[in-house]
Amino acid sequence: MRTQQFVLIACLLANLNRDSNAQRGNIITNFFEFLRRGQSDLNIEHVDDGVQLINEYDFIVVGAGTAGCALAARLSENPAWKVLLIEAGGPENMGMDIPILAHFLQLTDINWNYRTQPSDKYCLAMNNRRCNWPRGKVMGGSSVLNYMMYTRGNRRDYDRWAALGNEGWSYRDVLPYFRKYEGSEIPNAEPEFVGRRGPVKIGHPDWRSHISEAFVRAAQEDGLKYRDYNGHIQTGVSYLQATIHKGMRWSSNRAYLYPIKGKRANLHVKKNALVTKVLIDPNTKTAYGVVLSTGGQSYQVRARREVILSAGAINTPQLLMLSGIGPAQHLRDVGIKPIVDLAVGYNLQDHIAPAVSFTTNVSSIRTSDYFEATNIMQYIDGKGLFGLPGAVEAIAFWDLSQPQVEDGWADLEMFQLAGSFEENPATLRAFGIQLDTYNTMYRNVNSDGFMIFPMILRPKSRGRVLLKSNNPFKYPLLHANYFAHPDDLDISVRAVLKTISLLDRPGFKAINARLLERIMPGCAKLPYKSRAYWECYVRHFTYTIYHYCGTAKMGPPTDPAAVVDARLRVYGVKRLRVVDASIMPEIIAGHPNGPVFMIAEKAADMIKQDNNYI
Repeated sequence: MRTQQFVLIACLLANLNRDSNAQRGNIITNFFEFLRRGQSDLNIEHVDDGVQLINEYDFIVVGAGTAGCALAARLSENPAWKVLLIEAGGPENMGMDIPILAHFLQLTDINWNYRTQPSDKYCLAMNNRRCNWPRGKVMGGSSVLNYMMYTRGNRRDYDRWAALGNEGWSYRDVLPYFRKYEGSEIPNAEPEFVGRRGPVKIGHPDWRSHISEAFVRAAQEDGLKYRDYNGHIQTGVSYLQATIHKGMRWSSNRAYLYPIKGKRANLHVKKNALVTKVLIDPNTKTAYGVVLSTGGQSYQVRARREVILSAGAINTPQLLMLSGIGPAQHLRDVGIKPIVDLAVGYNLQDHIAPAVSFTTNVSSIRTSDYFEATNIMQYIDGKGLFGLPGAVEAIAFWDLSQPQVEDGWADLEMFQLAGSFEENPATLRAFGIQLDTYNTMYRNVNSDGFMIFPMILRPKSRGRVLLKSNNPFKYPLLHANYFAHPDDLDISVRAVLKTISLLDRPGFKAINARLLERIMPGCAKLPYKSRAYWECYVRHFTYTIYHYCGTAKMGPPTDPAAVVDARLRVYGVKRLRVVDASIMPEIIAGHPNGPVFMIAEKAADMIKQDNNYI
């Protein structure tokens, strides 16, 4: 398997060597094209499994992302159930599983390429004042597109869900499901909290720069302890835990579906098929199947037991609304007859982090490192630079509201990258940064550099997903509403200032770490480094961390914003559930990919119970 990855990279280098004058932009373009070619040339899955769809299944799972792959695998454990998993994208390939290349993937066709609506309050440095919102359109979904950063969040996140009226979702309730899917290889993980035998591999990258060592040391000098942040206490610092194994991305597809490929005749997987509607009997309010579009044709497939939406926090609410489930007036406005009036598309949440750039006198990662023969040969043995998830090395959690409390509820996460935007021009396109802003802030630095992303963990602002039309092929309207609540702007500025304050610690002084002194276009009239300047800065560099959630909120019947109950059943519609990040009533204080695995594992047990299998 890794040899095939080596062939991919070696062929790329051969192509590049034909043009010794190839510029950096051409290198990146060639790489994207090569990934697409690799999908057919060296693919570990067949594009067409040769499975003939039948007219009716017990369960239809829509979306083969983090949740969908896990759920389909668990439900198909019952050989008496026929399960259909439908994915809009194609197969995962070898190039996608090289961790260092994570940022390139956003520029390929495995990304839905969503964009937020224009705003005059955020995303001001982005093209047309719109933030790019990547989402995975591939087997494995966003677990193939993400940076593999593994965090559970804080135990209080789940106790909060339970306190909101969601019985069975306290930390005590969900901990067994975290442990069920984890195949952790973290040596210092707390034994009573970690899972060791699950399908999802979690490990430390084995490559580290002096920058990461300085970051970890500086955070400790600032008062944090080095600890397993997925254990009992979250606030602390650590080298990154990631969903990788022997230097390879460990996606949901790889974890759950590869081991059973060809072994379960009762599980059918349909790729390159877009579900355009859930079929619902308007009289009985019962879901009985889906309409899917593939190869230019439309088909109906029926479900005897349940339809389960695992399409993510953008596609799931879109599909619900296209099917007549959502805010009644909005549906009428776009020509859809409402079946159930629910607050679908509301409660949209995300994590943002205004990247802060630094220079240093020690070596950082440069784009040229990706094409060094030594690095490639190390990767054949599962070691070295290529196994580093998108250049992210270390991570730390602070509770800025209660800094004196060791066991806090973190409201700030910092993660450190061993490279700069100047050395990674793919970022210009991935984030959609305006060219003039990019040139002003990052070009011609002539020094090694690194970045820290200070991510606010518990935002209070809420956005919304709306339909653009009743055409399922039209992308929905995404209103991020970042900084709608003033506390989010306040903590974003405090997070930037906290990040810069680490420069005063001996750890960073030892590598001569300095703030990259560039003035943000659009903020130049404000006093440099004043609070007003940093407010302007974060409104310009409003980088999403791709954690969209909450748009089909879980809540009790008394909650007017709730879309699903505590067993993830859609209110007012029988045999229809949502199992993905949409159901989160409040975003967790961390990266949600791990918690989505947990949601899928717990949902699988609930579905089995409700269908008399357990």
